[in-house]
Amino acid sequence: MICQYWQYLITLDSDLHKCSRFVDINKQNFKTYSIEFVRILLAAGSEIDVVAKILCNSIDSTKSYEKINDYHETIVNKFPKFPSMIIDVPQYELQLTPWKKWSQDKNPDWWRAYNDVKHERHNHFEDANLKNTLNAIAGLFVIAWYLHHEESNREKLNKPILLSADRYITGTCWVNNLSTIIPEELTD
Repeated sequence: MICQYWQYLITLDSDLHKCSRFVDINKQNFKTYSIEFVRILLAAGSEIDVVAKILCNSIDSTKSYEKINDYHETIVNKFPKFPSMIIDVPQYELQLTPWKKWSQDKNPDWWRAYNDVKHERHNHFEDANLKNTLNAIAGLFVIAWYLHHEESNREKLNKPILLSADRYITGTCWVNNLSTIIPEELTD
């Protein structure tokens, strides 16, 4: 049942890949914004909220998790290297570290953009841009990766089209290629 969260990531990854037919995924286009990026950014941010609560409850079910700062404390205490996980976008030669600001005890810029677009889209429509949308989906990838890292059914997970964490793979299989195991160096 938990694979439904991974499948939602796969859907959002596919949606962003479809956008690349109209907006090439490269740094020169990072400020490009659109209504489709609004939809994907809001969906990714909302899903991060859901998956982060599940991950946090699997770590410590005695606490209440309501905000990103609650997630930050619990996740980084359990997985100190979580903020340094790099997500590659191989087709476009990009590397994203969507949770890097957590290593500085700050929230990611894309998370602020997600909230600004969610609550005041009329003032922050331009924050629904390629850069924030790409990083939000990469952020969801990382959260979902950690949620699934100990799951016995990893082999049932599909590989995303755009995003990759192949640098961390140690040999388990994806349904459509390779699957995920978090190496010890990321869980220490």
